[in-house]
Amino acid sequence: LRTRNKSEMDMGYCTLYGDMCGGIGVISDLTKGQVYALARLVNESHLEAPIPRHVIEKAPSAELRPFQKDSDTLPDYAIVDRVLELYIEHHSSPEEIASKNHLPLPLVQSLIKKIHDMEYKRAQAAPGLRVTEKAFNVGRHFPIVQRWQ
Repeated sequence: LRTRNKSEMDMGYCTLYGDMCGGIGVISDLTKGQVYALARLVNESHLEAPIPRHVIEKAPSAELRPFQKDSDTLPDYAIVDRVLELYIEHHSSPEEIASKNHLPLPLVQSLIKKIHDMEYKRAQAAPGLRVTEKAFNVGRHFPIVQRWQ
């Protein structure tokens, strides 16, 4: 099973021969926030929590160097996830996203640029289960060379 989620893939916080390896991605169409919510739900439905609490409470990190956190270079995943949802699933423009969510336009534009820059990784990813309106799977491809924008 491939372990990366939609937020990590879109921001490039996944590695081609690391968390992208596997035959199928069961959480590949879930945002980081949805993965954490699902983990809490799984724990609530069991007498003994199968997912250790420290795993859920730990700050997200690619763990490429000591003490690294994703928040060192990204805004909170709640912001990332909201931008992804509006841009990918609702086809909102960067200006609409920034205005509706009281976010700086350059921040929204930088997150959207990351989405497009990571197309080469999505092209190499194993298939994933679709659970949202727009999954990054067959049927949603953008050119890897980005001069088409």
